[in-house]
Amino acid sequence: MEDPAHLEQAEFFFQEGYRRQMSGDLDAAVENYRRSIEFYPTAEAHTFLGWAYSFQGKIDDAIRECEIAIQIDPDFGNPYNDIGVYLMEKGEYGEAIPWLGKAMQAKRYEPRHYPHINLGRVYAKMGKIEEAVTEVRKALKFEPDHVGARRELHRLIGMLN
Repeated sequence: MEDPAHLEQAEFFFQEGYRRQMSGDLDAAVENYRRSIEFYPTAEAHTFLGWAYSFQGKIDDAIRECEIAIQIDPDFGNPYNDIGVYLMEKGEYGEAIPWLGKAMQAKRYEPRHYPHINLGRVYAKMGKIEEAVTEVRKALKFEPDHVGARRELHRLIGMLN
Protein backbone atom coordinates (compact mmCIF):
# COMPACT_ATOMS: atom_id res chain seq x y z
CA MET A 1 0.00 0.00 0.00
CA GLU A 2 1.22 3.48 -0.88
CA ASP A 3 2.15 5.66 2.07
CA PRO A 4 0.25 8.96 1.73
CA ALA A 5 3.11 10.80 3.43
CA HIS A 6 5.55 9.45 0.82
CA LEU A 7 3.24 10.47 -2.00
CA GLU A 8 2.92 13.95 -0.53
CA GLN A 9 6.71 14.29 -0.17
CA ALA A 10 7.25 12.98 -3.71
CA GLU A 11 4.80 15.56 -5.06
CA PHE A 12 6.42 18.35 -3.02
CA PHE A 13 9.89 17.58 -4.38
CA PHE A 14 8.58 17.14 -7.92
CA GLN A 15 6.92 20.58 -7.80
CA GLU A 16 10.03 22.12 -6.26
CA GLY A 17 12.15 20.53 -9.00
CA TYR A 18 9.90 22.01 -11.64
CA ARG A 19 9.99 25.43 -9.97
CA ARG A 20 13.78 25.32 -9.77
CA GLN A 21 14.08 24.20 -13.39
CA MET A 22 11.85 27.03 -14.59
CA SER A 23 14.01 29.52 -12.68
CA GLY A 24 17.14 28.12 -14.32
CA ASP A 25 18.63 26.34 -11.30
CA LEU A 26 19.19 22.99 -12.99
CA ASP A 27 21.35 21.45 -10.25
CA ALA A 28 18.64 22.11 -7.66
CA ALA A 29 16.00 20.82 -10.10
CA VAL A 30 17.92 17.56 -10.57
CA GLU A 31 18.32 17.15 -6.81
CA ASN A 32 14.61 17.72 -6.19
CA TYR A 33 13.50 15.35 -8.95
CA ARG A 34 15.82 12.70 -7.51
CA ARG A 35 14.36 13.21 -4.04
CA SER A 36 10.85 12.92 -5.47
CA ILE A 37 11.84 9.60 -7.06
CA GLU A 38 13.28 8.37 -3.75
CA PHE A 39 9.90 8.90 -2.09
CA TYR A 40 7.81 7.56 -4.95
CA PRO A 41 9.11 6.93 -8.47
CA THR A 42 6.77 8.12 -11.21
CA ALA A 43 7.05 8.31 -14.97
CA GLU A 44 6.63 12.08 -14.69
CA ALA A 45 9.50 12.54 -12.24
CA HIS A 46 11.86 10.43 -14.36
CA THR A 47 10.79 12.27 -17.53
CA PHE A 48 11.33 15.68 -15.95
CA LEU A 49 14.66 14.58 -14.49
CA GLY A 50 15.61 13.62 -18.03
CA TRP A 51 14.48 17.02 -19.25
CA ALA A 52 16.70 18.74 -16.67
CA TYR A 53 19.62 16.52 -17.71
CA SER A 54 19.05 17.50 -21.34
CA PHE A 55 19.42 21.18 -20.41
CA GLN A 56 22.72 20.25 -18.76
CA GLY A 57 23.85 18.61 -22.00
CA LYS A 58 23.61 15.10 -20.51
CA ILE A 59 21.61 13.66 -23.40
CA ASP A 60 22.41 9.99 -22.73
CA ASP A 61 21.35 10.40 -19.09
CA ALA A 62 18.16 12.11 -20.28
CA ILE A 63 17.39 9.18 -22.57
CA ARG A 64 17.99 6.68 -19.72
CA GLU A 65 15.55 8.53 -17.46
CA CYS A 66 12.91 8.47 -20.20
CA GLU A 67 13.44 4.74 -20.66
CA ILE A 68 12.82 4.26 -16.93
CA ALA A 69 9.69 6.42 -17.21
CA ILE A 70 8.40 4.18 -20.01
CA GLN A 71 9.02 1.08 -17.86
CA ILE A 72 6.95 2.66 -15.07
CA ASP A 73 4.10 3.82 -17.33
CA PRO A 74 4.19 2.77 -20.99
CA ASP A 75 1.00 4.78 -21.66
CA PHE A 76 2.65 8.12 -20.76
CA GLY A 77 3.58 9.81 -24.05
CA ASN A 78 6.04 12.49 -22.96
CA PRO A 79 9.12 10.28 -22.60
CA TYR A 80 8.66 8.83 -26.09
CA ASN A 81 8.56 12.32 -27.60
CA ASP A 82 11.48 13.42 -25.45
CA ILE A 83 13.64 10.49 -26.54
CA GLY A 84 12.85 11.42 -30.14
CA VAL A 85 13.96 15.00 -29.47
CA TYR A 86 17.14 13.89 -27.68
CA LEU A 87 18.05 11.64 -30.60
CA MET A 88 17.47 14.58 -32.92
CA GLU A 89 19.87 16.63 -30.78
CA LYS A 90 22.43 13.87 -31.28
CA GLY A 91 21.86 14.04 -35.05
CA GLU A 92 20.26 10.57 -35.07
CA TYR A 93 17.22 11.60 -37.10
CA GLY A 94 16.25 8.19 -38.44
CA GLU A 95 16.40 6.70 -34.93
CA ALA A 96 14.08 9.44 -33.65
CA ILE A 97 11.21 8.53 -35.99
CA PRO A 98 9.88 5.41 -34.19
CA TRP A 99 9.98 7.19 -30.82
CA LEU A 100 7.93 10.08 -32.16
CA GLY A 101 5.48 7.55 -33.62
CA LYS A 102 5.12 5.93 -30.20
CA ALA A 103 4.41 9.35 -28.67
CA MET A 104 1.63 9.87 -31.22
CA GLN A 105 0.07 6.53 -30.23
CA ALA A 106 0.43 6.92 -26.45
CA LYS A 107 -2.82 6.72 -24.52
CA ARG A 108 -1.84 9.37 -21.97
CA TYR A 109 -0.33 12.34 -23.74
CA GLU A 110 -1.82 15.80 -23.83
CA PRO A 111 0.30 17.98 -26.12
CA ARG A 112 -0.47 15.77 -29.11
CA HIS A 113 0.91 18.34 -31.56
CA TYR A 114 4.54 18.09 -30.36
CA PRO A 115 5.49 14.73 -31.88
CA HIS A 116 4.08 15.88 -35.22
CA ILE A 117 6.09 19.11 -35.09
CA ASN A 118 9.19 17.14 -34.14
CA LEU A 119 8.64 14.56 -36.87
CA GLY A 120 8.23 17.46 -39.30
CA ARG A 121 11.63 18.74 -38.12
CA VAL A 122 13.13 15.29 -38.68
CA TYR A 123 11.74 15.04 -42.19
CA ALA A 124 12.94 18.57 -43.00
CA LYS A 125 16.47 17.66 -41.85
CA MET A 126 16.30 14.56 -44.05
CA GLY A 127 15.22 16.65 -47.05
CA LYS A 128 11.71 15.14 -47.09
CA ILE A 129 9.92 18.46 -47.31
CA GLU A 130 6.51 17.19 -48.42
CA GLU A 131 6.43 14.72 -45.51
CA ALA A 132 7.49 17.54 -43.18
CA VAL A 133 4.61 19.71 -44.42
CA THR A 134 2.17 16.84 -43.81
CA GLU A 135 3.34 16.41 -40.21
CA VAL A 136 3.22 20.12 -39.39
CA ARG A 137 -0.31 20.27 -40.82
CA LYS A 138 -1.27 17.38 -38.53
CA ALA A 139 0.19 19.31 -35.58
CA LEU A 140 -1.92 22.33 -36.50
CA LYS A 141 -5.07 20.18 -36.47
CA PHE A 142 -4.37 19.51 -32.78
CA GLU A 143 -3.20 23.03 -31.96
CA PRO A 144 -4.37 25.48 -34.66
CA ASP A 145 -2.91 28.57 -32.96
CA HIS A 146 0.62 27.21 -32.44
CA VAL A 147 2.74 30.10 -33.75
CA GLY A 148 5.92 28.06 -34.18
CA ALA A 149 4.14 25.40 -36.21
CA ARG A 150 2.52 28.05 -38.41
CA ARG A 151 5.91 29.65 -39.07
CA GLU A 152 7.46 26.28 -39.82
CA LEU A 153 4.66 25.41 -42.23
CA HIS A 154 5.21 28.66 -44.16
CA ARG A 155 8.97 28.07 -44.21
CA LEU A 156 8.52 24.52 -45.50
CA ILE A 157 5.98 25.53 -48.15
CA GLY A 158 8.44 28.16 -49.31
CA MET A 159 11.04 25.42 -49.78
CA LEU A 160 8.68 23.58 -52.14
CA ASN A 161 8.46 26.56 -54.53
